[in-house]
Amino acid sequence: MEDIGGADEQERGGRPLVSVVMPVLNGMPWIEDQLRALAAQQLEVDWEVVVADNGSDDGTLSCVMRWSDQDSRIHLVDASAHRGESAARNIGVRAARGSLLAFCDADDVVRPGWLVSMWQALAHADLVAGVFDFGALNGGQSSIPVPAATRQLGFLPFALGANLAVRREVFEAVDGCCEELPMGIDVDLCWRIQLAGYRFVVADDAVVEKRERPAGLPTFRGAWVYGRCGPRLFVRYRAEGMRRDLRGAAKAWLWLGLALPGLIKRTRRRQWVRTFGIRAGRMAGSVHHRVFFP
Repeated sequence: MEDIGGADEQERGGRPLVSVVMPVLNGMPWIEDQLRALAAQQLEVDWEVVVADNGSDDGTLSCVMRWSDQDSRIHLVDASAHRGESAARNIGVRAARGSLLAFCDADDVVRPGWLVSMWQALAHADLVAGVFDFGALNGGQSSIPVPAATRQLGFLPFALGANLAVRREVFEAVDGCCEELPMGIDVDLCWRIQLAGYRFVVADDAVVEKRERPAGLPTFRGAWVYGRCGPRLFVRYRAEGMRRDLRGAAKAWLWLGLALPGLIKRTRRRQWVRTFGIRAGRMAGSVHHRVFFP
């Protein structure tokens, strides 16, 4: 593994050591908050922010260019040639100059110390997952950070693309993000990296405040798409050891039924809609891919 401390020659050559890659499609108005949080990050080595725009038409471009004029570390890249989050991330990486890559999303907010935590974690690992605060941006108080790494898909742990860091050489060794997948690209990337023998860790101090989708139909749609990726990933990874969690599926469907009377309380609706969307999406994906992954 490359010693981060040995990258002084690269820094003296005027190249940033760390590149933050942020894909975006119509990120207004939230991208302003994220850019402000990124610009405030403190790091003792050179770093940059690469905003990979996937074809925005809502004022995102002018917003990023304004920030770029104010801060030379912020760069805008045209990533509209191929639509999709995977393509935007890959184009952003190709435009980035750092040997270490960190990823975040335009509608979230990185906490102070996020970037230095990722940088320090990469000194001892190849792939890093951060943690999330799901309360701060969603009408509640800051919550206890939740680890991004999870085994809910019955296989290896993974990070979410909204809070992930990886060494460039590792990202390139596995051919980057898979542009064939409409969803679950972060899961797929993390699994390919681990299966290739690289080390995965969780950085508990790399906190991102996660913005939830609006309650109701937007929440259901996001959960549905996420749920549909499960069966597709199962097709790709069952030979590597991915397994169905039938007990977990049964418990989820049982909870959905038992929780119906309590939906009169707004606080429970979002969780119910998200859970139902994921499970319904998995069933639809199972039919589409001719497998059973509930």
